[in-house]
Amino acid sequence: MKRRGRAVDGVLLLDKPYAMTSNAALQSARRLLNAQKAGHTGTLDPLASGLLALTFGEATKFSADLLHADKTYVAGIKLGQKTTTGDLEGEFIETRPVQVTRADIEKTLESFRGEIAQIPPMFSALKRDGKTLYDLAREGVSIEREARSVRIEKLDILQFADELLTVEVTCSKGTYIRVLAEDIGEALGCGAHLASLRRTKVGTLSIEDSVTLEALESMSIQERLNVLKPLDALMTTLPAVHLSENDRVRFCHGQRLALGLQSCPRVRVYGPDEQMVGTARVNERGVLEPERLIANKKDIETTND
Repeated sequence: MKRRGRAVDGVLLLDKPYAMTSNAALQSARRLLNAQKAGHTGTLDPLASGLLALTFGEATKFSADLLHADKTYVAGIKLGQKTTTGDLEGEFIETRPVQVTRADIEKTLESFRGEIAQIPPMFSALKRDGKTLYDLAREGVSIEREARSVRIEKLDILQFADELLTVEVTCSKGTYIRVLAEDIGEALGCGAHLASLRRTKVGTLSIEDSVTLEALESMSIQERLNVLKPLDALMTTLPAVHLSENDRVRFCHGQRLALGLQSCPRVRVYGPDEQMVGTARVNERGVLEPERLIANKKDIETTND
């Protein structure tokens, strides 16, 4: 059966709106691009807005490349109020007076920078015995969770007024910003919950280069295709290897190439036309070993002739 839609290859940096699931955003973008195949590089909570990198066609082979990348957020933390979920989705369960200064907050934030331990929240997608913690929490069940080590690379105050603390956070994979907000509130002695969250960076990708669904709606199909980033947009931190045409053809057929390169866990590979043809590793003997290959339309047409 022929797939519906067109073969679209590339990466879309979407500014996901508040209160929309990542999957709903993906399907909306897929419809607007009329794309056959689509995926994402990690979800963003419905109550968060901001950068969501979507992949189409051959780019879906590299969706996992951003899963371990650091993320940057702008978070609004409401001091003095706690909720059942740690954010606005839950019910308010406690209110305390807020008697802290900006200097108090800055001193407290120092202890949250670097490697810290976090206990995952009950309201999360983590599973225990095949059931999500979120579902267990909905049933009124609370189970013990082991603390996890995460890294807070950056934690700066952007604004503090009317008991609302706005911070910029750069953190490692697996960091729960609402848990961070709650823990900061406890450290300050007044409690807190996450009032707003916006993701501004994923790895080297920035919200400044993103587009909204509303903007996509107003574009022609060609304009929508033009905003797509190339396949290698997800892998700019990997070293690049450039091949001759003869080696490109051999590489695209899955052959190893003894090129005498420096050993490297992962590289991105290009042909002489500067088009990316896949990713590979370079073993200790300097041999280029194909990892993921990009289907080259020119090679496919040549093979079919």
